[in-house]
Amino acid sequence: MKPARARSVAPNDTAAVPRQAGLTLWRQIAETLRAEIGGPGFPPGARLPTEAELSARFAVNRHTVRRALEELSRGGLIRVEQGRGTFVAEDVLDYTIGPRTRFTEWIHRHNKEPSGRVLQRREIAADTTIAAALGIRAGGRVVLLERLGLADDTPVSLTRHYFPAVRLRGIFNALSVTPRITEALKAAGVDDYVRQVTKVTARAPTSTECELLRMARNRPVLITESINVDRAGTVVEFSIGCYPTPRVQIVFEPGEGPV
Repeated sequence: MKPARARSVAPNDTAAVPRQAGLTLWRQIAETLRAEIGGPGFPPGARLPTEAELSARFAVNRHTVRRALEELSRGGLIRVEQGRGTFVAEDVLDYTIGPRTRFTEWIHRHNKEPSGRVLQRREIAADTTIAAALGIRAGGRVVLLERLGLADDTPVSLTRHYFPAVRLRGIFNALSVTPRITEALKAAGVDDYVRQVTKVTARAPTSTECELLRMARNRPVLITESINVDRAGTVVEFSIGCYPTPRVQIVFEPGEGPV
């Protein structure tokens, strides 16, 4: 579903901001837009008018408009996508960490349509971090699947999944048939798996993450490191997920927190 477009503002549709004692012009503009955001004109995901259009509407220069937009961006009401424009922030999705956390179920729980795009699928040598998580020697062969997860065509996750290639023979071919982790593991002989541990940190996004997740550089991303094991307790997957804080918050339910 494409973001809804806000109504266009004609060049002569000006409405100079009335001067209010003790309140700067940019703050008055920010407050005006804040009151409009979330309404029928600017629903979640809607594209805001350009700086030039807003300058014409409020009869101010673009620097004043830019200052107002920066204020709204810091407050999380809007997001700026480089080269695409400024959008009203979407609703935040609760990502509940539990024993059987599944991407598709997570997105369906929020009444949205899940989809994904495979960015890379290849066999690589495990570095020390990946090897320790999977319980193999450093340099051992692992299968990497990197996916961009979307909810109603909006990016909500960027995840790298690592699988032990020797322990799970056939996993590469299985992932070539389907990018869905549960189905691929089942094809490789893993009927069921559960989350053993999840660690969460936060940091500034990279330029690549900003581009893929369509988010501003001034908002942090949540990073998860998770290990999944089969019924025998053998590690079958290690993943590193990246989630945009403007759209996702991580929730640990009682008794289902990180180990």
